[in-house]
Amino acid sequence: MPIVKNVSRAVSQLLQSSGCGCGISIVPVRCIGVSPRQVASDASFHSVSFSESDHPRVLITGGLGQLGVGLAKLLRKRFGKNNVILSDIRKPADSVFYSGPFIYADILDYKNLREIVVNNRITWLFHYSALLSAVGEANVPLARAVNITGLHNVLDIAAEHNLRLFVPSTIGAFGPTSPRDPTPDLCIQRPRTIYGVSKVHAELMGEYYHYRYGLDFRCLRYPGIISADSQPGGGTTDYAVQIFHDAIKTGKFQCNLKPDTRLPMMYIDDCLKATLEVMEAPAEALSMRTYNISAMSFTPEELAQEVQKHVPELQVTYNVDEVRQAIADSWPMNFDDRNARRDWGWKHDYDLPELVTTMFSFLGSDSRIAQAN
Repeated sequence: MPIVKNVSRAVSQLLQSSGCGCGISIVPVRCIGVSPRQVASDASFHSVSFSESDHPRVLITGGLGQLGVGLAKLLRKRFGKNNVILSDIRKPADSVFYSGPFIYADILDYKNLREIVVNNRITWLFHYSALLSAVGEANVPLARAVNITGLHNVLDIAAEHNLRLFVPSTIGAFGPTSPRDPTPDLCIQRPRTIYGVSKVHAELMGEYYHYRYGLDFRCLRYPGIISADSQPGGGTTDYAVQIFHDAIKTGKFQCNLKPDTRLPMMYIDDCLKATLEVMEAPAEALSMRTYNISAMSFTPEELAQEVQKHVPELQVTYNVDEVRQAIADSWPMNFDDRNARRDWGWKHDYDLPELVTTMFSFLGSDSRIAQAN
């Protein structure tokens, strides 16, 4: 590639000969060709009017996971349906496909992802593609590819095209040597899962790109997230979702963590609200780029007791999964999120009683409660 080498040499000489004495920040740009999977700008799912130009143009990767669909719904209410594009490598349900723009996007395909950003004039990117804790331990090479290589693609594209980038982190970014009760924003982080390692990597790379290239990177460390409209997806905190499904369907629940395992948790509405709030916060209000957020902290036993107030006949047993228990024992028991509350006014709405009541109202517990009565 003599042309590329000549261009590179010319750029190098130009930088070395700069007489102003000032530093020059060079955004990382990859030399790429044309992807065979061209995304047509006039495709039917992108027949978009750009009249809402004052709103951000949003892309959500990994959009069919626990949080993507709910986030898309929230953002479409705020910015307009056609300004928010949901993407994944899986086929969406009809309800998702017809609710707003949806496209195929593989974060490991750099060329295709770059074309999507360019063709759709994306300005905000929410990067939700990742393999969670327990699933990641079962397939480390895949988790490394998705969680780390995919992140690198997203970072380079976001820096090149001046995007505002949100990448979620997690309680899993901490390890057994981190302070657990409470866990502050800044402390030692030595996680022992590929999921946790990849999230620490994401936090540090995002902050590096912010200071090195001026990337508007924003990150929240999520606690365990509980929602009624998604199935458990392989995370260590999934028991806190599964208990509601089992209480309604069978009246029996087997927990894979010890009854006294305390972990920070949050209802999905609070999680999505925090995500939008930190993205809308003025840059000058942010004293850091990665924040803890928290709402409540409970054990499986405490959750079961609250659930039994609604389904008294629920039978709870414990069959501890040693892998998940070891992961949970290395995670924070409580999050210190005072910086988020101070800097951009974070405030949660749901505590444990409100969480349980809301979950049952969504999952339709009336029939089981009627049977119990």
